[in-house]
Amino acid sequence: MTILTGVHNLKIDVKGRFIFPSTLRKQLADEASEVFVMKRSIFYKCIELYPQSTWVRETSEITKLNRFVKKNNDFIRLFMSGSRMMNLDEGGRLLIPKDLLDFSGITKDIVLASAIDRLEIWSKADYEAFISDGSAQFSALTEEVMGNSANRTEEEK
Repeated sequence: MTILTGVHNLKIDVKGRFIFPSTLRKQLADEASEVFVMKRSIFYKCIELYPQSTWVRETSEITKLNRFVKKNNDFIRLFMSGSRMMNLDEGGRLLIPKDLLDFSGITKDIVLASAIDRLEIWSKADYEAFISDGSAQFSALTEEVMGNSANRTEEEK
């Protein structure tokens, strides 16, 4: 699994495209770095951008859900809503579809932020507000999340 790092301040053009940073392309060199899946975030007003290998791993867990349980089908439908496979164009740009621009409130200035094995695309104002608001509680959140062994995967225990 590739661990992505970095926060990039970028601009989108009138067609909704941004230039994908070369530093991230280098980090993804071992993967199919030109193919991504883009979808709405579950918890925030931002867009999640998955390298294809991360998307395959993530959805392989979801495909194990019993499709004869309505709640599972509802989850799958909502999780997949608005998701689409995207490729970098010849200029190294990635297009953000209009429905995802509308969902995220992105107009011009964006932040492309690493989130371990995926990226998040935020409007710059929303990202800065989230970081500013969250910084006051970060130490307590760190202790609660990382200090609690119940939050670890079975492999880590």
